[in-house]
Amino acid sequence: MRAVKHCDAFALFNTLGDIVATENDPEGIYYRDMRHMSFWRMTICGTHPMMLGSAIDDRVDALIVDATNTGLINRHGERIAADLLHFGRTKFLHEANAFERLAVRNFDDRPHRFTIELTVGADFRDMFEVRGAKREGRGLQHVPRCNGDGVQYSYVGLDDITRTTSISFEPPPALVTPHRIRFDVDLAPGERKVFYTRIAFNDEDASEPARTYLEAYRALRKGRREALEGRPKIRSSNTMFDAMIARSIADVTTLTTHTPQGPAAYAGIPWYCTLFGRDSLITALQTLWYNPSLTRGTLLRLAELQAQVDDPVADAETGKILHETRLNEMANTGEVPFRRYYGSVDSTPLFVFLAGEYFRRTGDLQTIERLWPHLVAATGWIDSSGDRDGDGFFEYGRRNEDGLRNQGWKDSHDAISHADGRLAEGPIALVEMQAYVYGAWRAMGEMLSAFGKTQDAKEWSERAMGLKRRFAEQFFDDELGCYILALDGEKQCCRVVSSNAGHTLLTGIASKAHAEAIADRLLESDCFTGWGIRTLASGEKRYNPMSYHNGSIWPHDNALIAAGFARYGLQRAANQIFTGLFEASFYFEQQRLPELFCGFMRKKGRGPTMYPVACVPQAWSSAAPLYLIQAALGLSIKAPREITFAKPQLPDFLSSLSLDGLGCGEESVDIDVEKTGPANSVFVRRNEEKVQVYLKL
Repeated sequence: MRAVKHCDAFALFNTLGDIVATENDPEGIYYRDMRHMSFWRMTICGTHPMMLGSAIDDRVDALIVDATNTGLINRHGERIAADLLHFGRTKFLHEANAFERLAVRNFDDRPHRFTIELTVGADFRDMFEVRGAKREGRGLQHVPRCNGDGVQYSYVGLDDITRTTSISFEPPPALVTPHRIRFDVDLAPGERKVFYTRIAFNDEDASEPARTYLEAYRALRKGRREALEGRPKIRSSNTMFDAMIARSIADVTTLTTHTPQGPAAYAGIPWYCTLFGRDSLITALQTLWYNPSLTRGTLLRLAELQAQVDDPVADAETGKILHETRLNEMANTGEVPFRRYYGSVDSTPLFVFLAGEYFRRTGDLQTIERLWPHLVAATGWIDSSGDRDGDGFFEYGRRNEDGLRNQGWKDSHDAISHADGRLAEGPIALVEMQAYVYGAWRAMGEMLSAFGKTQDAKEWSERAMGLKRRFAEQFFDDELGCYILALDGEKQCCRVVSSNAGHTLLTGIASKAHAEAIADRLLESDCFTGWGIRTLASGEKRYNPMSYHNGSIWPHDNALIAAGFARYGLQRAANQIFTGLFEASFYFEQQRLPELFCGFMRKKGRGPTMYPVACVPQAWSSAAPLYLIQAALGLSIKAPREITFAKPQLPDFLSSLSLDGLGCGEESVDIDVEKTGPANSVFVRRNEEKVQVYLKL
């Protein structure tokens, strides 16, 4: 499939640029989680064209398809030999519109007459319906309305919102019916003709200005250029790695949506093309060194959506940070609880932790002051509702039976279990949640210290140290050589070796000895496959390499673990992960890391096994390569003018890496990192002596 996105719309096309969706097939064009186009197939004289090439143009996030004709017989009984006609399709989204340009050229030395037919349809199926949800009723779909240059479909949902899909063509077709469009084409030798399509979506709440194809294309191109302004340029000695990073940056840019508070990354296509608290925060964390504006926008947007009241249906409690938000019919009617849903335990501490990381990176006091009431509310939730039984650890337990049973990042129903395979019953204290809270409390202390509130800062730091001591005593298991997965509602240990343990290193809650033990344990063959670290060790009862969370490999999970390794100076371990994911990327289309892939052991001559319904692109997977660069270099940036490389070690597939325009405060530097024998050297190519660059070995 080919995916494109802009604002609240996204599309999934097949490689020809068509949509041939069945009831539960995700192909289609979606606007605000509703499928507005479910069928769009082009034929030439009733025959499918033959694809020559299909790719995404990252300059505008457009699908480019080249195709030619097979042998045809036109309506007049005349034969057209194969490979004489070229069809170039360009398809993209802009605001609440989908555009297509079809350029047709005759490469024969004689004229040809033929027809181009489009079979079209709009089923107005809710995203959750496409995913398989059964509904007792649906709204009213009106009879399509045709005119000389197009057709309009409309649907009145059970939420009383009228949604429309209006298709217009230029030049006007020869025939317009509700589901069939026909163009009669005459081409002289060498002649080229162009046909334009605009599909406009509306749901009463949104009114977008009409644009022509060219206006929309230019606006999209300009927006992509502006999005990359001020960001570092990354170059290396390995062209395959450069392609991987270019894909990473392009996909994060595609998934970034401009909200009223600033840019924020939507989670992924197709199922999660909306704001997710945890996903958006982690994506922002992974890209913070590269693009702080994404972090700022994410924090401000989530602050705006922070829970203000107690609402058990939405799993909302005052101060809690969003899990996800939806704009679709089933969310509006309450058929699913996700209109604004707060059923994630870790979004809230991650919000506070990321605010501290952002402040250290940028020194942006104005934004922190704007966020401060929200940070106080978030830590208030952690103290009260976050610690449900007052034992000093932090748990979750859903209050809505239709909500998520598990509320950490592994949120499938069977993700948290005991060693004998029994599912853990809540309230559940996840290992990584304790680490995130530790990071949040440290962040509060550091920000207050910067504000000159020394005593308040000291209290937060002392609380963090107390949690660190309790955590070490309760969560480290000497026999496992690792942290346990969780404590269940009876305070029984879930003695399971999982990737969750690696997240603890990210915030510094682990002791040095425990960090080294965890690195060793997670790189053993029952955890590390050669492509990455599994979510669950292969010896565990619930291990299944084809499961969503019990043995699969998630790139973002691995990137967070690698960053944790680097925090403790374990760059060699971090680079094992980096190398595995880089080499896995060779086997993924366009070197695009998917949401996850299967956790089978790496075997000579074979690539990784795909997970069939993984989201691609997925924001935190797309951002993972950028975070892996930071881990390998031991890179930290502290405003206003301090950049540190701690034990930098390039992975084996790189002999050099350059960062041009690496920002620090108001300044920037150009850096080269090179292997010089067994060591790695950092060279400052441009600085103007305003930024202090440190190398720690």
